[in-house]
Formats: sequence, C-alpha cells, structure tokens
Amino acid sequence: MTTTELTINGHTKVTPHHTQRVAYVYIRQSSPGQVLHHKESQINQARIADYAIALGWTTDQIRILTSDQGLTGATSQARDGFHELISEVTLGQVGIIFGYEVSRLARNNADWHRLLEIAAVFDTLIGDFDGIYDLCLFNDRLLLGLKGTMSEAELHLLRIRLDEGRARQLERGEYRQGLPTGLIRHRWRRGQGPGWPTVSGM
Repeated sequence: MTTTELTINGHTKVTPHHTQRVAYVYIRQSSPGQVLHHKESQINQARIADYAIALGWTTDQIRILTSDQGLTGATSQARDGFHELISEVTLGQVGIIFGYEVSRLARNNADWHRLLEIAAVFDTLIGDFDGIYDLCLFNDRLLLGLKGTMSEAELHLLRIRLDEGRARQLERGEYRQGLPTGLIRHRWRRGQGPGWPTVSGM
C-alpha cells in the first residue's frame, strides 16, 4: 500500500490508537467445495496479514478468523465468525479488520452497513488489498457503502445467471439433479427409456 492510501488531507489513518488493539483477518469462502478445491484462495486471503505487520501490528496482535469457511456471505445466520467480529468491535478491542476484498465480510447491505456503523462508532479501520478505510471519514464511508452495494448486486446477478442456465438445461432435457447421499449415478443403458440414467446404492 502506498503512503497516499494511508493518509488523507495529510492525516495518517493508522495511528497508535489502532495498533494498540488487535487486527482481525477475516477469511471466508462461500461453499465447502471452494474450501476443498480452492486452496490458493485461502493462502491469498491469509497473506493479507503481512499488511497488518507492515502497518505496525505484531504477530501476537493478529487474529486469523476462519470459522466462517464454507458459508455464504448472503446472510449472517450461522456465521459465528462474523458475530464474533461484531462483538469484539463493540468491546473496543479491534483496531482494524482485514479482508482480501470487502465481499468476504458480507454480501448483503443489512450486515455490511451494520458493520460500517459499528466500526465508525468504535474507530475501527477496515482494510483490503485496495487500501485502508477510516469510517470516520465521509469519502471512505461512501466508497465502502458503494462496494457493499456492488457486492450484493454481483451476488444477485450470479444467481440470475445460474437460474437461467438451469432453465436452459431443463428445456434441452440435459439437467441432472444432485442425488441424495448414498446413491451414485451410473452411465445410461439402452432399453431403460430415453434420458433415464441408472441409479443404485453405494
């Protein structure tokens, strides 16, 4: 990060008041499949802790939060890590929250703006690979608000594309529903009727 990203109007965003408190690095992938197969994403997200060290936090002050791995950001339900984060901020324990990108923290405006409001009240910074944001500054608050809105809109557009793709597969008779646990799908066999695969137990 450049000096410009850490200052505004000549005032430094990261102060001893922040570095005396802990830094949280929030890591989240949206599904168990991503957790299992996209290991590089986990490494990249954890690597942002290096920024915290460069900004003045010690390794003992950095908390890597991974308890929300495999959970969607579309809601905060069941996301214990997100609720822990909110609680620690309201206790005045957190100097900065890092995420690889802000969509890791929340994919809906209700949770996102709740976090922003609490961070502003308790003077907690938010950081990602684009920069450091001070919620007490109007421009930073405006930018993060826009990022949150775009993140939620992106999720909505992804859902539309997935639903449309599924509908086209159904029209062509190519859609294959996932099977319940314990069943496997074999190759289609002749004489069983068109489009009907063989299904058996494991």
